[in-house]
Amino acid sequence: MTARTDAELAAHLAQVAGQLLRTVRQSDVLSLKALGKAGDATANAFLCHALREQRPDDALLSEEEKDNLARLGFSRTWIVDPVDGTREYGEARSDWAVHVGLAIDGAPAIGAVALPDANDGDGLVLRSDAPIAVPPAPAQLRMVVSRTRPAPEAVAVAQALDAELVPMGSAGAKTMAVILGQADIYLHTGGQYEWDSCAPAAVALAHGLHASRVDGSPLVYNQADTYLPDLLVCRQEHAGLVLETMAALAG
Repeated sequence: MTARTDAELAAHLAQVAGQLLRTVRQSDVLSLKALGKAGDATANAFLCHALREQRPDDALLSEEEKDNLARLGFSRTWIVDPVDGTREYGEARSDWAVHVGLAIDGAPAIGAVALPDANDGDGLVLRSDAPIAVPPAPAQLRMVVSRTRPAPEAVAVAQALDAELVPMGSAGAKTMAVILGQADIYLHTGGQYEWDSCAPAAVALAHGLHASRVDGSPLVYNQADTYLPDLLVCRQEHAGLVLETMAALAG
């Protein structure tokens, strides 16, 4: 077996899990509902077995496994979401993702986000150890929001900033859209869990972006309560403006 750094391992596992998910979908033997369950189970089994094999001294938190609070005693905890955006995955859209993140002492330290259906199916993995250049922002900012249920707070901030709304699927895809220059601000207040944002936040921070709670406080992972309800990812130069606007709207 190849020896890999933590970041290399995260990227490799995210890519392979994405390939497995595409293979499951291409089998053409599952209904849309069953496909989501089968894809989640397949990718989760691979990721969890691989991480326990490759990093036996670390803890693990996955959306698809029963939580073991023994992880709270570990400095290093892998946090994974085998399929972020199950609906988008089933519909063969490009805006779903695989998240593999590593929290060290609660901070989103290392991560990889695979977009297996991006680039016309060739796939793309964005990773914390290989940052790319983030394109400059346009004159009119773009705010990426849920394509099915945009958060009222995000819509209000977009209106206050005269920002264009860009509907998109998974949290990972939205965060990567900021890195790729497809959007400028990702503001989420509709409720999430640690696995929704750990890997994306690690990748965003490695690219020099701002990533925090919507009140500006740090994102903290490997907590007893895995609910982490809100998230702001944007360019550093827009963070103050967004946070001030949020505070003003909150009264």
